[in-house]
Amino acid sequence: MKWVLLIVAVMIGLGLLALVIGLLLPRNHVATSQVELKQPIDSVWAAVRSMGDTPSFWRELKSSSRMPDVDGRETWGQTMKSGFNLPLVIDEERPPDLLVTRIVAKDAPFGGTWRYSLEAVTAGTRVTVTEEGWVSNPIFRVISRLMGHHTTLDSYLKALGKKFGEELKPSHKD
Repeated sequence: MKWVLLIVAVMIGLGLLALVIGLLLPRNHVATSQVELKQPIDSVWAAVRSMGDTPSFWRELKSSSRMPDVDGRETWGQTMKSGFNLPLVIDEERPPDLLVTRIVAKDAPFGGTWRYSLEAVTAGTRVTVTEEGWVSNPIFRVISRLMGHHTTLDSYLKALGKKFGEELKPSHKD
């Protein structure tokens, strides 16, 4: 019986510690990951902009389908393999070098924007993705910090590289 109480007390203590740490962590964060592909900018733009096709190369995304516009903006419903449903709006688009998406989920524990910047370089195309995100739940802030704010960005960029038959190691600008 003492062991059970000890285990319960330790679990409660760890939960409270995570809560306190989460409350001390900033709500907002910025993370930037970058790769260079040996592909022309138009080909890379087509892959980045084809929101409905993204699940075919990025395995973390289960589905992506067009939804009714939100405030006159193109909207996509994306479901991650983890189960999170992320409605995204296209906030800004300037082919072939800029796309900005924003999560518009109501009551979500996290959100923010992804800014995709493409630049033609001698060897092909430099792709930079910047996440300006926020995490409202203090426990999720701890998890987000432990996972690393670049994890999802890096996963997307590696998958984009594989779509073109390239193995990439993203670099971080921050």
